[in-house]
This record gives sequence, C-alpha cells and structure tokens, in this order.
Amino acid sequence: MTIRNPHRWLRWPGGVSGPRMGYGADYNPEQWPRDVWDEDVRLMREAGVNIVSLAIFSWARIQPEEDTWDFAWLDDAMDLLHANGIAVDLATATASPPPWLTAAHPEILPVTQSGETLWPGARQHWRPTSPVFRKYALLLVEELAGRYAEHPALTAWHVSNELGCHNVYDYSDDAAQAFRVWLRDRYGSLDTLNHAWGTAFWSQRYSAWDQVLPPRLAASHPNPTQQLDFKRFSSDALKEYLRAERDILRRLTPDVPVTTNFMVMGGTKGMDYADWAREVDFVSNDHYVIPGPQSRDELSFSANLTGNIAGGQPWFLMEHSTSAVNWQPVNLVKKPGETISDSLTHVAHGADAVCFFQWRQSAAGAEKYHSAMVPHAGADSDVFRSVVQLGDVLDQLAPVVGSVRKPARAAIMFDWDSWWASEQDSHPTSHLRYHPEALNWYSAFRELGVRVDVVPAGAELAAYDLVVAPILYVVPQQLAKELAAYVDSGGHLVTTYFSGIVDENDHAWLGGYPGALRDVLGIRVEEFAPLLPDETVELDNGTTGSLWTDKMDVTDASVQVLASYASGDHAGRPAITRRTAGEGSATYVSTRLGADGLRPVLDAALGAAGISGDLADNAGGAVELVIRTTETDEFWFLINRAAHRVELSGLAGEPVIGPEIAADGSMALEARGVAVVRRPVE
Repeated sequence: MTIRNPHRWLRWPGGVSGPRMGYGADYNPEQWPRDVWDEDVRLMREAGVNIVSLAIFSWARIQPEEDTWDFAWLDDAMDLLHANGIAVDLATATASPPPWLTAAHPEILPVTQSGETLWPGARQHWRPTSPVFRKYALLLVEELAGRYAEHPALTAWHVSNELGCHNVYDYSDDAAQAFRVWLRDRYGSLDTLNHAWGTAFWSQRYSAWDQVLPPRLAASHPNPTQQLDFKRFSSDALKEYLRAERDILRRLTPDVPVTTNFMVMGGTKGMDYADWAREVDFVSNDHYVIPGPQSRDELSFSANLTGNIAGGQPWFLMEHSTSAVNWQPVNLVKKPGETISDSLTHVAHGADAVCFFQWRQSAAGAEKYHSAMVPHAGADSDVFRSVVQLGDVLDQLAPVVGSVRKPARAAIMFDWDSWWASEQDSHPTSHLRYHPEALNWYSAFRELGVRVDVVPAGAELAAYDLVVAPILYVVPQQLAKELAAYVDSGGHLVTTYFSGIVDENDHAWLGGYPGALRDVLGIRVEEFAPLLPDETVELDNGTTGSLWTDKMDVTDASVQVLASYASGDHAGRPAITRRTAGEGSATYVSTRLGADGLRPVLDAALGAAGISGDLADNAGGAVELVIRTTETDEFWFLINRAAHRVELSGLAGEPVIGPEIAADGSMALEARGVAVVRRPVE
C-alpha cells in the first residue's frame, strides 16, 4: 500500500451521529437565479443528498476585480445548505483564473511544446510553475479559509479541480526555470545529469544549467531521458502546487480535512497519483465510463487502483455521471440500472462517498449536454428517479461505511514510470500501449472469477501469492532484486514483452533482453521483433498474438516452455515460458494475447500459486465479486455486469441490499443488479 498521511475522513457537521455514506454532486448555484436554489435544496433532500462540492469554478464571481470581493452569494449558499442538513466540500475556486487576471498578467498562460500560448476561453489556463499565478491564487485561498473556517457546513476542502487535466505539460520559461531547479535537486551536478541523460549522444552535453530546457518541439526525437524527467517534473510541479494550497488550509483550518480530485481513469496518465496520495487527508477520484467492450472492466480497474492508492482506506468518488457525458465522440446514455451499478462498483472498491458532476444540468456553457442529477427535463424524469433510488440504496449501506477492501491473493502492479517511458517515441513500435495491456490482465482475472488488487509500484508484494507486472519497462536494480527475492521466497511473478528493458534513467540494461529480469525469467532475447498493425501470429496453445514477438532463447534448465509460436518468423520457438525457483516461479509472455488469450496463461499461473475464485459460481464471468471487511463482518458485493438475469449458487449470509438468498444458497440477480451480502469474518 502507498505510504501516506494518517487518514482523516469528512468532518460531518455537528448533530450527525452514526456512519453515513456521502451522497451528492458538484453544485453551481451561481449559474442559476436565487429562487432556483430553494427548489434545489428541496430536491436534494428528496434524493437523500447530504454533501455537495461548492465554488469549484467561482473565482470570477468571488473576485470580480482585483480589489473587489463578493462573498455574499456564497455566504447565502453555505447557510442555505447547512439549514437543510447538507454538508459542503468547499473548493478553493482556483481551477480557472478570471478574465481580469489573464488580461493583466498573460504571462500566467501555459505554453505548448511548439511555443503556442493557450489562451483563456476554456478552463485551467494557468502555468503550474507561475509565481504570478500562485500569488493571486493563494491570496484567494487565504480569503476563503479565513472567511469560512468556522462555518458549520464546512466538512472538507477541495483544492482546485482535476489538477493537470488540461495544463499538466507547460513548456514556458517559468517551467524551464522550475525544471532546472527540479533537476538540480534530483541530480546535484551537471556531470550526473549528463550521465543520466546520455548527452554524449548527438552532442547534447550541457556545460551550464541555463542551457537545459524542457523537451520543446525539436528537429527530431528529443532526448528520451529528458522527456521522462519532464513527465516526472510536471507531475511534481502540480503536486507542489497542491501542497501550497493545502498548507494554507491546514494552517488556518487545522481540523478540516483536505483533498483534491484525482482522475484515475482510462488514459489519464500525466499525474502520478500514487505519489500524490501522500499529500491529502483522504483520496478523491473522478471517473467516467469509456464506452467499449471493456468499459465495466475499466471502471472496476480504476476503482480498484484508486482504493489501493488510498492505502485501502475509504475514499471519495467526487465525480461520475448519471448518464451521458458531453466530451466523447458519441455520448451514450446509461442503460437502466447502470447509474446504480456503476456507483456501487466504486463503493465496493472502497468509496464511502458517491457524487456526480453535477447537481443541476447547465443551461449554457460547454457542458450543457453533460448529464446531471437534475436533468434539463427536471425532476419528472427517469434520471432523477434513478438518483432518488440510488440515495435510498446508499442509505441502506450505512453499515458498510468505514470498512476496508479485503486484500486479494493476487495483484497487478501498475507503474507510472513504465507507463510514461514505454510509450515514448523512437521505440521498437509506436503502437504499444501500457494501460490496455494491464486492463487485459484485469479482464482475464475477472472472467476467471478471481479477485485481484491493482497496486501501484512500490507496494509490498510479500502479501501476494501471484503478482502480474505487465510491460514493466523501467526496472531499477533495486526493483530487480526485490522481484528476484519475491520469486525465491515462493512468490509467483508474471511479466510480459518489453519488460526489464531500462533502468530509472531510461538506459538499456546490457547483455540482452529482458535486461534486469533476464536471470529471474531464465531467458534471453537478442533483438525485439514487433509486428505490423495488421500482423498476427498463432501459438500452439490455440491463442493468437499481435503487436510483439520475441526471438527467445531459454538459458535456465528449470524453464518450462508453456507455449510456442506456431506461425511467423519464430515458429517453433518459445512464446510463453515459466522458470521455477523452489516454491516460486517467474512467467514470461512475449506477445500481446488480449484478454481472452491471457486466460489460459493466467489459469496456469493461478494454479501454480494455488489461487481460486471465492464464488462457487460467477455465472460465466458475468458477476464481479468485491469484498469489504471489518474486524467482525465481511460485505460481499455481487455485481451483475450482464444485461440479463443470472442465477448464483453456494452463497451464505444476510443481504444488506438485493434479493434474498434461498435456503439452498442460490440467488437470482437481475440484469445489471447489485447485491451486498453481510457475512461473519471466518
């Protein structure tokens, strides 16, 4: 688990007793006339809403001019919400600077890799390293914290909003200066930097710090370690900004917990959230479903990873959608039951608060077609009825609040450095994608009915009998030693193509691939053999590979060839191998097999590790099981992902929500239905 600050949860207003699941949305009353606010709180009470995030994009309203402040409307909103029993997660309102600030100080605007300025007109038009922006933004934070420190509605602070969503990479002069400071701290001297960056190549050696720049648009491929370090720096620059706001809030309101909303979802990769989790009192996340055949697996994968980033402690689902979003090529509405099922999948993985963007669907602006709890159609709508139903379900789940996810026996290691570095340019293929490979393994686990934890790199592996580390491209020497020790101590490791290739400086491990993992895997590859986009190879176990192959030699007598290539340039050579070491093993998969093709490989690895599913029947992969636990009770979340009714068997316990369990242990779970069953800890 990630090492982080002591967990501090929502500070519910006085008078609230007993556990409660947080439920609500982003609330933007400044978009509406005052008389709508009274209707809002009435409908919030009807839906069971007990918390809202307020003032997220309100800087221009709070500070309409540099020397003018208007808190009257926000005072009114805070008082109204408190009077109606609704707590406030108050944002610092710094997410988007107002027009007067960018007009007076255009030097706060981000600059792209090609030197273009990102102008106002959308949001997040500010440089994370701009001292001018920071001066004005932190003044706003001081004003808000000073004014609302004692307000009884204040339950948590919400720093900015989705930090880095649109401004993670800034190539401005401010960024260049801050990048040099970051590099000095990391390397200490120019000689060390020159070695780490391999600047002997292409005559790139630096003789003064002021020669070092961000990887701006260049004539050819920029230095790869420079690119990787800029990604690391950019994540750290946003983290440092988060700290700056947080430190003010902790100084002025030490009893109020501080969070910010991460975006652990899909391809959002610019921010190392496992590292950021150390800086907040509790983790919050925004997640939106990406349509496609693995959409529900990706939702579960992201919720699972969020729960492990949070160190297993309860976390806050700050945003998701009641139905369609507005920013995808085609914005699909949610099917009946999906709003509740999606929400409860996050709860299953540790969320003790479920919120949406947003409360009332906007009538104007870029997100006016983004769904909300109260849609354009109003309260007389299927969307709002599902919102009310969800509020009732969450109220019934109060006994789950404060419980933690029960660790699985298997884990998928998720490494931001490998994600960043493996997808850079001038590599064997430009078609490699890290996140989909990790997701394919997750889908294979789910189809086999086996629970798995998605854990950030650096997590303690000894607790797991099986660890899958897909495309573990960056392997420092210490990690290589830890993985070898894990196998020697009886653990079962599985890794894939393009793993073990470079150290932390993106320098190739010499002597043949897979570099740092060559010995633990007992194999050697002389040259990469990627495939063309439309090219595939057959394996003799009946599966089909794509994207990548390896001309592999076995170098250890204990290695067993689990599958060989049956076609292609390497027909007859090993494709999947397993080296045994005492009670442990290390498996290598040299091609992309997809979720279905991974199932026989994973099935064998699970058998070697002695791991099986917890459910007697997972309805052919249709039902996902997630377990939360206290010292005395387990809560089994049974999530039907199918569009049809399924029959389960072998169950025991008392349903908290969902259908009853028959005397013979069977249960009928409706299409996209969710049951939560309470059982004593064994």
